[in-house]
Amino acid sequence: MKRLFDLVLALFVAAVLLVPVAIIALAVRLTSPGPALYWSDRVGRNNRIFKMPKFRSMRIGTPAVATHLLSDPKAYLTPIGPFLRKSSLDELPQLWSILMGDMSFVGPRPALFNQTDLIELRTGRGVHLLVPGLTGWAQVNGRDELPIPVKVQFDVEYLQRRSLGFDIRILWLTFVKVLRRDGVTH
Repeated sequence: MKRLFDLVLALFVAAVLLVPVAIIALAVRLTSPGPALYWSDRVGRNNRIFKMPKFRSMRIGTPAVATHLLSDPKAYLTPIGPFLRKSSLDELPQLWSILMGDMSFVGPRPALFNQTDLIELRTGRGVHLLVPGLTGWAQVNGRDELPIPVKVQFDVEYLQRRSLGFDIRILWLTFVKVLRRDGVTH
């Protein structure tokens, strides 16, 4: 049921956002050298690595680490990077990952391949069995502001409570958070 929900919703959202996505891609290309999309290696279900697309908000040559690990994250942002991140528009290409089955709309956010502390904690608690999501319970409860152990605790809570109703609640809360631009630190 969840996969069917993801497919139908992803196709609908992709159709509605086709023109805005094209405009964002053009804006990224016009404001900084390099491709519009950045494909990062992420950890998916059962700790399998997959390529996840995002609109590029960082300059070419930025180290492939979590943003909070950069000495001065703002120095790496493209001219429209702060807007893309604050509005979460950089996440729109992940509809592709949802259509391909690498991601779901709701689940734990996919870890970077080199976030070993997060991967180990999730594996130890069984969270690695879930398909990662565009948004999740941790995102609506703090997003970038949460320390890793707290994120994992929210992921475990999602694992235990997951249902279509809970997913719809998380999607609604995500929509509200994005409109308010809550919880984005970089």
